[in-house]
Amino acid sequence: MSSATTTAPRRTAPTRQDRTPAPALFLTLIAVCSAVTAANIYLAAPLLSLMARDFGSAPSAVAWIASVAQLGYAVGLLFFAPLGDSANRRRLVTVLTLVTAAALGASALAPGVGVLAVAVFVASAATVIPQLLVPLVAERAPADRRARHVAAVVAGLFTGIVGARVLGGLAGQAFGWRWVFAGAALLTLALGLATAAVLPSLRRGTGSFLSGPAALPSVLRSSPDLWRACVRQAGMFGAWSALWTSLALLLTGPAYGLSTATAGLFGLFGLTATAVAPLAGGLVDRFGAARVVRTAYGLAAVSVPLFWLGGHVLAALFAAAVLIHAALVASHVANQTLALTATSTPATANTAYVVASFAGGAGASALAGTAYSHFGWVGVSVVAGVWLMLGWGLSWSRR
Repeated sequence: MSSATTTAPRRTAPTRQDRTPAPALFLTLIAVCSAVTAANIYLAAPLLSLMARDFGSAPSAVAWIASVAQLGYAVGLLFFAPLGDSANRRRLVTVLTLVTAAALGASALAPGVGVLAVAVFVASAATVIPQLLVPLVAERAPADRRARHVAAVVAGLFTGIVGARVLGGLAGQAFGWRWVFAGAALLTLALGLATAAVLPSLRRGTGSFLSGPAALPSVLRSSPDLWRACVRQAGMFGAWSALWTSLALLLTGPAYGLSTATAGLFGLFGLTATAVAPLAGGLVDRFGAARVVRTAYGLAAVSVPLFWLGGHVLAALFAAAVLIHAALVASHVANQTLALTATSTPATANTAYVVASFAGGAGASALAGTAYSHFGWVGVSVVAGVWLMLGWGLSWSRR
């Protein structure tokens, strides 16, 4: 896997309408918006016990809500993210912001699990704004600093994920899970519209709602680099999702008996990802994506047995959480940078990459929920290990 032979992403010539703030301010705003919108996908994970109590169900009976969120995100990416190669980004981000905020508000008012699942699915499908912004950042970045610019957005994205788990758990314990969704709706509305206001208001080609999905097979066939990035990140993200979406069940269950708020604080270990992202970006710019991905997979392979041991030993769980987040973010920065530079249609390629990643995450999360119900935390650890092996092994099926 080499990024040296890839095609640079298409750049758009500046126009009168294509005006943005200073580069540092623009990148910061995009990173913050990515943090807020990415958090929407993971709001449910730390709140599963509270939801179950409210609806009179067992926690394992509502665990699938976390998988619904990831599946919804993958579906939204499939249809909306490719439009970044052709549509007016400002209008698209505005519409998606409004839909996301409305769906989050509906989640807060949901009378039952079924309605909640539908609202979470719609919110997650519409909250694809970060993946419309990342190709723009890659297009505008200097070639020798592209991975570092992508890493800045990735750092924001993972900060949002950590915030969803930590602040979501604390706020849920203090005010109830419904207020968490209501607050997320307001934040999404504010940051999404602020970001849309500074985006280029420019239509750059022709495209339709179905043109992106239709183009994905040919894009994947034409680029082995993109194929490997997709498959490897699907394996990595699946392993992370299996462990992280089930972790609240372990921490609030008989093994540890923690409250929802205390379990949510465990997500602070995810700040490892925010710290690792800039380092990973610099390493990708210097040594290439392949070496960084290999190292990340090695870290993840070490974390799985530590997670298994963490079912009874808290210190092992701490170490495993740091390793899996470092592995995930390093792999993500490397693979996404490769995907964004693998073809002349970066938004479509990025769609293929993130859809593969989140489809892998949704599948692993769903299987992990079943495994936890039947085999406990050991079953979840096995699912994570299998997903890593599949991701690495299948990536070599095309050369």
